[in-house]
Amino acid sequence: MGLILGIDVGSTTTKIVGIEDGAVKSPMFITATDPITSLFGAFGKYIYDNSIKLSQIEHVMITGVGSSQVETPIYGLPTTKVDEFLADGLGARFVTGLKRLVVVSMGTGTTYVRVDGDNIKHIGGISMGGGTLQGLAHLLLGTGHINDIIEMAQEGKSSNVNLLIGDICHGDIEGLPTHVTASLFGKARNKQVSRGDIASGLIHMVLETIGCCGYMSQVNVEGGIKDFVLIGNMTRLPQCHEVFPMIENLYGIRCIIPEYAQYCTALGAALAFKK
Repeated sequence: MGLILGIDVGSTTTKIVGIEDGAVKSPMFITATDPITSLFGAFGKYIYDNSIKLSQIEHVMITGVGSSQVETPIYGLPTTKVDEFLADGLGARFVTGLKRLVVVSMGTGTTYVRVDGDNIKHIGGISMGGGTLQGLAHLLLGTGHINDIIEMAQEGKSSNVNLLIGDICHGDIEGLPTHVTASLFGKARNKQVSRGDIASGLIHMVLETIGCCGYMSQVNVEGGIKDFVLIGNMTRLPQCHEVFPMIENLYGIRCIIPEYAQYCTALGAALAFKK
């Protein structure tokens, strides 16, 4: 088998990864002003940086919202579109080795995909994600650039804006430790807060909501799954390593950020070639 390219085409960001002899090859991403520019920019950079000839590529597998704009084969190569939810499931299953999991794809919004062996099914989603974080930061902080938000958040504390269980109770409530959030931004109206506090609060708001909704997707589901695999650009947020361990302890689940978390959908698209 030759090189299989998996490409996840977003609205402005495209991720590309190769699969050759069962091994992951050189994942990368490109950002541009539109999906087609991003797609061809990523493809060109990938083959140039890795000294790949077009004749070495056996097939191109594309997925993502931007793939709907692709109507012709990429540079004349065999090209196939892949359902994005299938790609999420295949990619997350491959990088974790798990057979039963829920994929939490944190992009502009968030989708949840249940994987039970070869049964891969989209089970829902929420309109909370990176787009929410950037939009609210633009309104409240004057910047929607993710690196600016991260930098501000490092100077603040989410507990200065979020009302915690410990703020309203002298001890733990059964199943609710004092450090758990009782009300997102519930404390902000009562005190002066810094821009860093707001940035930290926004990040925690988005991540906590995503994590809690993931857990609730499996509550009272027969044979509910306890392993939640987090993928997408939002996994790069340092606060993931604060928020998701708290959610693990609160609900008795596992939240896993795997290797190639940013590239899982592109990877899954490449893996779909075998299917």
